[in-house]
Amino acid sequence: MATRMKNKAQNIAENRDTRPRAVARYVRISPYKVRAVLDLVRGKDVNEALAILETTPKSSSEVVEKLVKSAVANAEHNMDLARMNLYIAEIYADGGPILKRVMPRAKGRAYRINKRTSHITVILDEKKEDR
Repeated sequence: MATRMKNKAQNIAENRDTRPRAVARYVRISPYKVRAVLDLVRGKDVNEALAILETTPKSSSEVVEKLVKSAVANAEHNMDLARMNLYIAEIYADGGPILKRVMPRAKGRAYRINKRTSHITVILDEKKEDR
């Protein structure tokens, strides 16, 4: 039993994704609204993506811009990668927990209001020469 657990742990360690990343959790913006901004920068060069995010008039663009800058800082500091060679390989927003609130309505009724949260992930990668 212990041998299988060791092998499993070793297999997980070998297959771990080593690309630089940054994750923002419990962001109080709906994932639907965040994904509209993420689609603008997916696959782009880091500098180009930051320029797009600075000029995008969406509330989620500030959060995504900060997250991309954090991922770039992780790549430069932890992995000694050059900023000029980085591009956004993966970027996605998953739904987080929903804050459920109640809005009073006529005749004593109550309507549910869902305040959604997001978990946003940015994964960078180095450009290849043939790319």
